[in-house]
Amino acid sequence: MEPEPENISVLVVDDHEFVRRGLRAFLDSEPGIDVVGEAGGGAEALDLLASMGSCGSLPDVIVMDLQMAPLDGIESTRLIRARYGEIEVVALTSFADDERVRAALQAGASGYVLKGSDADDVTSAVRAAHRGELQIDPVAAKGLMSMRHGTEPDPFAELTPRERDVLRLLATGEPNKRIAAELAISERTARTHVSRILRKLHLNSRTQAALWAVREGEVTRGGPPHA
Repeated sequence: MEPEPENISVLVVDDHEFVRRGLRAFLDSEPGIDVVGEAGGGAEALDLLASMGSCGSLPDVIVMDLQMAPLDGIESTRLIRARYGEIEVVALTSFADDERVRAALQAGASGYVLKGSDADDVTSAVRAAHRGELQIDPVAAKGLMSMRHGTEPDPFAELTPRERDVLRLLATGEPNKRIAAELAISERTARTHVSRILRKLHLNSRTQAALWAVREGEVTRGGPPHA
């Protein structure tokens, strides 16, 4: 008997009511996903999150349209990630240009899905974000990778001490639950660290991060875990 899928609470943010209704109907039909609210813009989303936070019922993942006014999805994502670091954001947009993709990821998005993609791609991105993984539409990812040629700073240097600890454990194949226990943090915090590691290293999965760490010799770099 297969285990029940973990429940993921989702907030949908889009300034087109028709799109919001469609996303809500589809996501609500998916096992383990529960749409707990919707907002017609970034400012409305922030107000709603403040209200939800006061009740202790923040969503796990936000599906965020990027093309909104006056507060667009990129700035909304930046503000949400700054205030609610435990919430993951999946960007949903019609555009795959390199600058927009990079801006969304730098703002803290854990996924980038094109509106022309299959509906299942949105679900997959939501589940990946909740697992602490980064999922980017292949078209958008191709353009992003093409921008990485040339001299760049050491990606490892951009990681915080705690993120380095998580990366070393991740590289040994430890799941989030074991990482959390080893570092005396919550499993949700471990997922957040993994998501940020993937974003900073421009990788799409835990497996890629583990291979990167082994290849670059980062598994043995540094000392004991930071408190």
